[in-house]
Formats: sequence, C-alpha cells, structure tokens
Amino acid sequence: MVIVTRDSLVNRIFTDPKNYPYGFSRSGDFSINESKALSQYGCLCAALVDGVVEPDSEEDEHFLLSAFGKVEPDTLAERAWFKYQKRINRPKPGNIYGSKITVTDEDSDQLESDSDDDVTLEVDVDSN
Repeated sequence: MVIVTRDSLVNRIFTDPKNYPYGFSRSGDFSINESKALSQYGCLCAALVDGVVEPDSEEDEHFLLSAFGKVEPDTLAERAWFKYQKRINRPKPGNIYGSKITVTDEDSDQLESDSDDDVTLEVDVDSN
C-alpha cells in the first residue's frame, strides 16, 4: 500500500494527457504562471478535491471552498485549478454537419417521383 503524503503530491508533476496531450503551457488556455501552478500543485489539488488527502491548513480549506464554488478563487493555484476544471468540463460541441439523414417511406416515395422529372439534355457537338 502506497502512503500518499502532502510532500509527495507537491513534488509530483501534474499532467493531463487526455485533455492536454502537449502540456498546459502549449495549450493556449493558460498563462505561463497558471501552467506552472497547475503542474506544481495539480496533484495536490486533485487529491484534496477527491478526498485522498485531508486538508490540514486554512489554505487547503479555502481551496476546497473555491473548488466547490462556495467562494471566489484567490490564489494563483486556485484560479488555475478553477480555469482547468472549467475547460475540461465544458460541453462538447455538436457536429457541424448534423446527424445522418434517415429516409422515411414518405421521403423515399417523394425521391422516386422526383427522379421521374429528370430532363435529358442532348448536345450535338458535330454541328457546324
């Protein structure tokens, strides 16, 4: 069993290869300071929010309050975590091309009757 301590979480670099495969600093979503704060404190933030580590200071308590939306984020790490959560939990955009068209019986009858109205155009190329 691995014992998770606060120091081990702060020393571990936080990454999110699913949402940010090239890192936080190269995504364009975060400033340089925000990406550094996420990389440094992200593991601790995730552990606090998930309940893996108990909060042991007023900073931790305030972070949890800001993470759950009870108060506004004050520190750089709180603002970066809030922005990160907002980015990864945003709704996914729909397909700009719409969904697959399904043809009903009425539509197929209409399509068949439209095909009877096709006009054939014959062009005589050799007429000079």
